[in-house]
Amino acid sequence: MTHFFQKNILNNWYYHFYSSCHSVLFTHLLWILWNNQRYYLRRKKSSILHIGKLFPISVPFQYEYFNAVLINEVDEEGNNVELGGEFILEPNDHFNNLSVNLSHSVVQVPTNMYNKDPDIVNGVYWSEALNKVFVDNFETDPTLIWQYFGSAKGFFRQYPGVKWHPDEHGVIGFDCRNRKWYIQAATSPKDVVILVDVSGSMKGLRLTIARQTVSSILDTLGDDDFFNIIAYNQEIHYVEPCLNGTLVRADRTNKDHFREHLDKLFAKGIGLLGEALSEAFTILNDFNQTGRGSVCSQAIMLVTDGATEMYDDVFEKFNWPERKVRIFPYLIGRESAFADNLKWMACANKGYFSQISTLADVQENVMRYLHVMSRPKVIDHEHDTVWTEAYVDSAVSICSFALWLFMQKNQGILLGVVGTDIPLQELMKLIPKHMLGIHGYVFAITNNGYILIHPDLRPLYQGSQKRRKPHYSSVDLSEVEWEDKDDILRNAMVNRRTGTFSMETKKTVDRGRRVLKMHYDYYYTDIKGTPFSVGVALSRGHGKYFFRGNVSVDAGLRDLEQPDVALADEWTYCNTEEEHEHRHLTQIQAIKLFMTGRRLNLKCDRELIQEVLFDAVVTAPLEAYWTGLALNKSENSDKGVEITFLGTRSGLSRINLFIPTDQLSNQDFLTAEDKEGVFNADHFPLWYKRAAEQVPGTFVYSIPFSTENKSVVLASTAIQLQDDRKSPIFAAVGIQMKLEYFQRKFWTACRQCTALDGKCSISCDNDVSTDVNCYLIDNNGFILVTEEQSQTGLFFGEVEGAVMNKLLQMGSFKRITLYDYQALCRDYSGSSDSARTLSDVSMRSAVSVVLCIYNLNNLTYLAVETFLEMVDADSQRSRGKTMMVPCDTEYPAFVSERTIKETTGNIQCDNCVRSFVIQQIPSSNLFMVVVDNKCDCSSIPPSLKCDRLKFQKDRKKPESCHPFHPEPTCVLLEIRAAHVIT
Repeated sequence: MTHFFQKNILNNWYYHFYSSCHSVLFTHLLWILWNNQRYYLRRKKSSILHIGKLFPISVPFQYEYFNAVLINEVDEEGNNVELGGEFILEPNDHFNNLSVNLSHSVVQVPTNMYNKDPDIVNGVYWSEALNKVFVDNFETDPTLIWQYFGSAKGFFRQYPGVKWHPDEHGVIGFDCRNRKWYIQAATSPKDVVILVDVSGSMKGLRLTIARQTVSSILDTLGDDDFFNIIAYNQEIHYVEPCLNGTLVRADRTNKDHFREHLDKLFAKGIGLLGEALSEAFTILNDFNQTGRGSVCSQAIMLVTDGATEMYDDVFEKFNWPERKVRIFPYLIGRESAFADNLKWMACANKGYFSQISTLADVQENVMRYLHVMSRPKVIDHEHDTVWTEAYVDSAVSICSFALWLFMQKNQGILLGVVGTDIPLQELMKLIPKHMLGIHGYVFAITNNGYILIHPDLRPLYQGSQKRRKPHYSSVDLSEVEWEDKDDILRNAMVNRRTGTFSMETKKTVDRGRRVLKMHYDYYYTDIKGTPFSVGVALSRGHGKYFFRGNVSVDAGLRDLEQPDVALADEWTYCNTEEEHEHRHLTQIQAIKLFMTGRRLNLKCDRELIQEVLFDAVVTAPLEAYWTGLALNKSENSDKGVEITFLGTRSGLSRINLFIPTDQLSNQDFLTAEDKEGVFNADHFPLWYKRAAEQVPGTFVYSIPFSTENKSVVLASTAIQLQDDRKSPIFAAVGIQMKLEYFQRKFWTACRQCTALDGKCSISCDNDVSTDVNCYLIDNNGFILVTEEQSQTGLFFGEVEGAVMNKLLQMGSFKRITLYDYQALCRDYSGSSDSARTLSDVSMRSAVSVVLCIYNLNNLTYLAVETFLEMVDADSQRSRGKTMMVPCDTEYPAFVSERTIKETTGNIQCDNCVRSFVIQQIPSSNLFMVVVDNKCDCSSIPPSLKCDRLKFQKDRKKPESCHPFHPEPTCVLLEIRAAHVIT
């Protein structure tokens, strides 16, 4: 097959190599990436800035609006319900196939609020002006998705209009003011100490309300904030004792950890508030001086049922006259005997007083402190824009861009926050994947070091349906690029530097079951106007040489439009998203219009298109070749071979089916469901990558883990072009075949003997001899062929533990330790350690091996003739109803030593010696293992929160900070007798 391509390319077409050292390549590549992403993000920012200019304010007597829950709802008589009405919805693939209305926005009101509250109706009325702005923005920039306005009053206006559905209890728990984009836009970064009164008077319902109040406060803290919680009575009790005297970042992991401890609070004794306030001021002052906190706003949240004095001596010692620490008292209960003291504390320290009588009062009263924290921004007339970390919405990873709005009268009042979602998949499409090489990738992080995009970020886990992992939005770069033990790469990017870095890495593939050892060169810089930094990782040995060929446009387009040809869905050959008139075009249609000059306003990558046209012409003869094989029944009489396929470095694929689609053993293969088996925005197919790492001319065989019935074998080989000293990988080809067909070919080859009488003294055939067990395993130790069908696909160490252990000792296989900091473990009740990894698997059957002389040349020739290919895409599915909890796991992977072709060994047991032989199959990644089965020789070789909470990684603080305003203006807001000072 390699000669087939050599002849077509070298003899028939003009071609040349483009050679460049990685540093020069990176300069060009990073400029393209940086420029594309800056342009894309700047367009989103301009849309939001446009929204922020239009806010007419007026008060209507009566006003009806489209309520997101009530639209298209009717009463028992068939009439539209109030605030509902007929609302046309049509499916739209741009919005994840949801039914939307592109002409109108809808308004969502939290379940605990009244739909027709005068404040809500008034806000909905004047925000109606946003509807036209939303529509105009989408007309101007068709790549926009959701646009929205989150009101300080709690309602949420969303464009395009879409119907919202309550849960089974009739509740919609969404409150826009708890979302990251709202929190980060409305206030500056802050350090917060929460004081919780646990004296005897707080027993019963009061303590329950206090816990909920603290939890709601935590909801309002974002990743740029720091906090701690102190419970007090006659003594000071840190809710997390190991965090005595410090603050931690308010990421989701830490907040969830503290919530678990809130249930352990109980009330007794008397409350000494003065000591608690002193402790809180001391923490804030000491932590601020270290420079590790927000170094911006500071606040003390006081949750109590009263204060017997005003503690002016404490405030005079720690906070006056600057009053840089704001005090926010929350009076729990209906009694107001001590309310005056708490009101005075708030007003004397630029804070805010609230009284919370019931659980239903908690949410709204907690939210009000955000108005106070936002007032310095308002007075400074600063419209800061914020970018959030990545999060998942409807199974789509996105980040948000937001801008807060204020009313300038009366020194400014926060109206709310406007924003738009940016699908990270759209950012991924800007990456020129064909320039990165087979293993290259692009990644981006936030100012806190959290991953925005990275091919190894796994925000979802597979259960009965895709679900978000608990802490998916706060995965640190160091938890993925974990070989960088000193965080050199991470810290440089967090501090927005431009530079390079190199290291040896172990990249896991096939859902962590296999590993590729590689050397990567990293290049990084910041993205201007955002808190993000972007990096490019290029593997050495790939991407240094680019193969380029010239063919006529007519020939290229003709072969590109053949039915067996497909292009990478997530690669951008032509940008069809920017203009509405292009959105209906496929990539092949857009290429044709662009190359024939019929759509000059299309933005296309001419260099990539030239490569894909070249690949289409060069690989065109394969269609006839494969068709000939399909028609030749003697070549595939029992339909053992199901699919042949090819992929090139330009994202072009050719697929030929030897049987109907509905008869395929693995119907997900090479479809959108098979994420690792197709060209994606962030990686080449797994079968392509693994073939590229094999010795040239060899084949990679495996059973895909993605199919539970283990009924197919996949194999692939890379096509390299030899030209003097240059040998770039041009393509990879392969097949999918039935496992039964593959096993039958193997056993046929294995039973051939060289003895004169043709009989084997030792055979793998159980009908002839039961003295040996025979296995065919791959280079990672997984079984492809064995007499015991239930063992197919298992790790060899699970079946023949002692033999595997001996192979590791002899150096035939190497054990590589890997780490997964995004793992989920089953939380079994009563179990202290629920994590179970590969290292926990007991290696049971210690079997030995006797050499079996066999010949697999026929199988190898079959692979060469039919371009065998392999794909592995494992999905580990959750079983049972146990809870999945985040955990860090250490686990092994195993890799064969290529230089060892044949090895024999003995295992000393109690009463016998077992022998084994392992021999490499030529031109493949497979090994034949024959084990003596005369005695049992089982062997089980030995098998891995406070410090992590304390550890603070480097972060880049937001450039904007508005902690307080020096003007000593006092404003009284009549909201439950609340006193506010700016």
